[in-house]
Amino acid sequence: MKRFILFLLPLISTLSISAWSGDVSIETPGTMLIVHAREGGDLRIAYYGTRATTIQQLRDAGADLNSSALPAFGTVDMVQLPALQVLHSDGDLNLELTVDSYEVKADDAATVHIFTMHDKLQPVTIRLFYKAYTRVDIIETWTEIENAEKKPITLKRYDSGHLVVRQGDVWITHMHGNWAAETEPTTEPLTAGVKIIRNTDGARNAHLDAPEVMISLDGRPQENTGNVIGAALCWSGNFELRFNTVSHKEHHFYAGIDPQSTEYILDPKQTFETPRLALTFSSEGLSGASRNFHRWARTEGMLHRGMKTGDILLNSWEGLYFDIDEQRMIQMMDDISKFGGELFVMDDGWFGNKYPRKNDSSSLGDWVVDKNKLPNGLSALTTAARERGIKFGIWIEPENVNTKSELFEAHPEWALQVPGRELKLGRGGTQLVLDMTNPKVQDFVFKVVDNLLTQNPEIAYIKWDANASIQNFGSLYLPKDRQQNLYVDYHLGLLKTLKRIRAKYPDIIIQDCASGGGRANYGLLPYFDEFWTSDNTDALQRIYIQWGTSLFFPANAMACHINHCPYWNTGGRVIPIKFRCDVAMSGRLGIELQPKDMTNTERQQTSICFADYKQLRDVVQTGDIYRLISPYDRKGLSSLMYVGDSSRRAVLFVYKTDNYYDQPLPRIRLAGLNPDATYVLTEKNVSVGQRPCSLSGKRFTGRFLMEVGIEVPLREEYASRVFGIE
Repeated sequence: MKRFILFLLPLISTLSISAWSGDVSIETPGTMLIVHAREGGDLRIAYYGTRATTIQQLRDAGADLNSSALPAFGTVDMVQLPALQVLHSDGDLNLELTVDSYEVKADDAATVHIFTMHDKLQPVTIRLFYKAYTRVDIIETWTEIENAEKKPITLKRYDSGHLVVRQGDVWITHMHGNWAAETEPTTEPLTAGVKIIRNTDGARNAHLDAPEVMISLDGRPQENTGNVIGAALCWSGNFELRFNTVSHKEHHFYAGIDPQSTEYILDPKQTFETPRLALTFSSEGLSGASRNFHRWARTEGMLHRGMKTGDILLNSWEGLYFDIDEQRMIQMMDDISKFGGELFVMDDGWFGNKYPRKNDSSSLGDWVVDKNKLPNGLSALTTAARERGIKFGIWIEPENVNTKSELFEAHPEWALQVPGRELKLGRGGTQLVLDMTNPKVQDFVFKVVDNLLTQNPEIAYIKWDANASIQNFGSLYLPKDRQQNLYVDYHLGLLKTLKRIRAKYPDIIIQDCASGGGRANYGLLPYFDEFWTSDNTDALQRIYIQWGTSLFFPANAMACHINHCPYWNTGGRVIPIKFRCDVAMSGRLGIELQPKDMTNTERQQTSICFADYKQLRDVVQTGDIYRLISPYDRKGLSSLMYVGDSSRRAVLFVYKTDNYYDQPLPRIRLAGLNPDATYVLTEKNVSVGQRPCSLSGKRFTGRFLMEVGIEVPLREEYASRVFGIE
């Protein structure tokens, strides 16, 4: 075994060794991943978990350390699935990888371990990266594939990462859903065979199945106890997560871009970088793994907002839909400012010249103000917002076009399509997706944002929507022999455009919306500040949607709005305003209705809600989450809490989800507090005309709250409570 000495300098240091073999421990504050290589062999993965072992102890304990870190087709046992497969220019489908060098780069935020491997026969280089963060328990892994052959090669499979889990009572939790019913957790044991979680929408990858999974190692998952591995693929396009259980010893987990219709052609001298796979390990259950992801998102730049909190806003959509005009916009600004809100967002329906936007069948692509609706332009609205002490935001959908638009008439070739085949049309019977592989389209999308912000510099917020999947699999820009690159190159073009926008406009707040939560993923969140959690704002169903979303995403990324009632999305359900407020307060609070239609009681309650939320907002949006009682456990209530830095402050949410006579409701045991400190509970957003409940003002030790718990009064249907805890 070769010996080496590694010096980590304050900024970046580099070590490089040829024909490398040895053991490497890749460490975060509380976790470690151990890999090793032998002379002339590939890289092997030995362990992932707490920092409680060494590779020698693993060997002494009889652990199987023989699993490839990145299994390649042709060298792994054919029963085991490959993470890599390349079709070489001469027809060879095999890779035999040996580790040639190992390099480390480090700065204050993270240490990056780089293992360079070459095929024994073909001039293909594989670099496997592990990025271990210094302040949070997250390790990112990804791969670079470099083609040094004289002709193009085809990447038939190119996963971002591979992990081995010792077989036992292992369960997985993954997100499934649909439009208006996103992120329902599916929990199931891992059994023999292959389990695949996949999304093939093309443009949006968080409707249906989502690119994240929790792996519980100690049986059925628990929220605050048990060993859990969390994995999130940081990619906005089609993906595939797979589990392969081929023996009684191991589960193999793979994550990467879905290879269906995406066998990527890589030209000579080109390098392809796979999306990053973010991994965490926690011994504090699902909530512990969630807290790790939330801290990583907030502190390591994965979210543009970081530790900042979002404004309380009113969005015009569910209040007016397309029925926008200047007078209605100013009236809504008056209302949100009187409530104590901070931002007004004008949604769909403000644009179009030749084809005014009256419904969803026209005008996408024609991003000019409809002067019949807004005769004084956007400047009149930004001025009105400033005069009322609030900010102004606007809706766009720049990646899509309607066939009934001036843009499509001028540039029909910019839409994805297949020559000779009838166009498959989406929303409104006219909607198509623009070809983001085309640099001219990328320039156009950039200019949509650039023109808006250059001409209207007071715009503070953009809602960026994407309401169509890729139905026409064809690009008039890509060569005929590169059509299979479309799914990937679309998202690379989108990312390139977003980077360009963020370089010029780093401070504009941008919401990531895609028919609701269709793009809630860590592939796009570096360029957005938040996402629209769901087009369904019914408060009862939002408890479930927001619960599943919180498994991986922090509260300051989740837009949660108070809706109108009766609510059409859930068959006209009517829910009291306090319950609607309390549910929306557990994320980035907003409102999605027509204020002039509210009753006096609703107006008063909303004003109380906004005022109290401002006192709690920093803890809710940037605190550590502890999910206490799941709505999916059907215990009649749901409860979660956020705990601020140093455990001095917390916010507790309790919602009654079922209602019947003589109903037994569970006692709520809190978490994350200092057991030796004394806390006082203060009820917030108290119902108009009511007194705080009997718990308000009472003092308890942290130990009592966590070990004994409290009985929260929830008598009537749709009862709910919010407590500030200090």
